[in-house]
Amino acid sequence: MNKDDLLQIENAVGNLITNKIDEASNKFDEKLIVFKEEIKAEFRHQIGIQSEHFQHKLDIVVEGHQMLSEKIDRVEERQDKRMDCLEHKLDNVAAELGEVKVKGDYTAAKLDAVATKLDTVAADLTAHRKDTEAHPTIYKVKESI
Repeated sequence: MNKDDLLQIENAVGNLITNKIDEASNKFDEKLIVFKEEIKAEFRHQIGIQSEHFQHKLDIVVEGHQMLSEKIDRVEERQDKRMDCLEHKLDNVAAELGEVKVKGDYTAAKLDAVATKLDTVAADLTAHRKDTEAHPTIYKVKESI
């Protein structure tokens, strides 16, 4: 074998190795592209699952807020009813208090009249006593029997 034959063999082997490397590289690139696509698909799938879980949790939170809102409305209605009842009772108490005040004013007027009569009787009694003491021989009061 001569140098040219060795050169041809070397070129043939080099071409064969280069072709095999290119072929392996192309297969690797294809597999890499397929693998990337699989990863992207799996990532989209996982994102979808996470989105569904998040939506489910969000629905639960929204439902809880609705329940709380309804409960607050019920409490507010009960509170309004209680306040209306309380206002009604306070109005009744105020009316009764007004009646008591009128009766108290009437009683006070009667007491004033009685006090005036009592003052008159006391004045009459004082005048009578003075008159009795002024005439000791006619009227004599004995304390002992």
